Amino acid sequence: MSSHPGYHTTYYQLPTKMNKLSLIWKTKDLRNKILIVLGLLLVTRVLSHIPVAGIDASGLKNFFQQSQFFNLLDVFSGGGLTNFSVAMLGVGPYITASIIMQLMTIIVPSLAEMQKEGGEAGRAQINQYTRYMAIALAPLQAFGTIRLLQSQGGAAVLGSFSPFQWFTVLLSVTAGTMLMMWLGEIMSEFDIGNGVSLIIFAGIVARIPANFGFLTSWYDASKLPTVLAFAAITLIVIAGVVLVTEAQRNIPIAYAKRVRGNKLFGGVNTHLPLRLNQAGVIPIIFAISVMLFPAMIAQFFVNAKSGMLAGLAQKTITLFNSQGLFYGVAYFILIMAFTYFYTAVVFNPDEIAENVQKNGGFVPGLRPGQQTAGFLSMVLNRITLAGAFFLAVIAILPLILQNFTGTTALTFGGTGLLIVVSVVIEVIKKIEAQLTMHDYEGF
Repeated sequence: MSSHPGYHTTYYQLPTKMNKLSLIWKTKDLRNKILIVLGLLLVTRVLSHIPVAGIDASGLKNFFQQSQFFNLLDVFSGGGLTNFSVAMLGVGPYITASIIMQLMTIIVPSLAEMQKEGGEAGRAQINQYTRYMAIALAPLQAFGTIRLLQSQGGAAVLGSFSPFQWFTVLLSVTAGTMLMMWLGEIMSEFDIGNGVSLIIFAGIVARIPANFGFLTSWYDASKLPTVLAFAAITLIVIAGVVLVTEAQRNIPIAYAKRVRGNKLFGGVNTHLPLRLNQAGVIPIIFAISVMLFPAMIAQFFVNAKSGMLAGLAQKTITLFNSQGLFYGVAYFILIMAFTYFYTAVVFNPDEIAENVQKNGGFVPGLRPGQQTAGFLSMVLNRITLAGAFFLAVIAILPLILQNFTGTTALTFGGTGLLIVVSVVIEVIKKIEAQLTMHDYEGF
């Protein structure tokens, strides 16, 4: 309270971390949003355990434990692939469709104009095109995945399908994929986090008990140093993910003093935060989708009449399933490339510089407009290099550890750990932002 006579000023104090949980529960609209999102995530977990009718896939779990490639594929389907469920693809076709549409917005001028100048209506139309493409890709991706399973040893478990079985399987999986996509979009609307990321996050977390059980059966006293080393690496990775996610470069922005009527505006100094990793975990998800795609497409040509085409298809499948040097290098390069690509999609230096100039702001020592945009672009390229390199190293960490230790039992880290930690940080920030906005509205 102010001690000035005649004035009583109450200073508003934002909630501390100690009582934020209770404030979240007391804030009805925020509490309802969180409960609805949790309920939708529960529905996605139920879908991943509903098997496709007429298919006995009870022996797939042992098959997946023996293959790191299929184990990783199962992680991103939320365990639906192990259960051969209607949600066996997860949101994979939707992710692939999103990649294709974002590339097309760069290549096709009409789509680029629709995205930039169409506003909300233009973006909604592009999202609609993405959904249509996901529907078309779902049966193709389902067929490629199943054929990939059968060619790599899963045929002993799944057997061969009759034409009617193929029809029912592809129809069921396509319907399950569309339902998962719809649930993800609904979750995104509540602004608690990205729906696609949350679905993948839930699938990874749901596998932790099974991974722990597998670790228990694998462990003996002689492996204690290995377990301790992996535990230390896990802690280092978590700390690194938090550090890189929170790191940012602050660009100083000054606002000139302006007189409007009888009031003086501006004359303040602030900063423009540029995050070290603007793209989040999206490059990882995109890169995995691209790495899975060639082997799935190659399945369509394994039985081709041309011996050369069939041989090339089989080599492609082996190359992308081997988890060897080629796979690691390609995965690394794709993550780096997608980090730059997605950063360019979400952050436009020209647009930011124009907005700063319109509001009377400038970067000290630089001219507003094009020179400021060039400076922002240069800084962004430099810090994105560090963020992209970190993402790529963490993603291929399981491959490196596998080569050094000769075991896949503890290679959950890397990609899965990165997604889990990043999604948790994103959700916390979203909730805190909504809590702060609610408090200011009440004030």
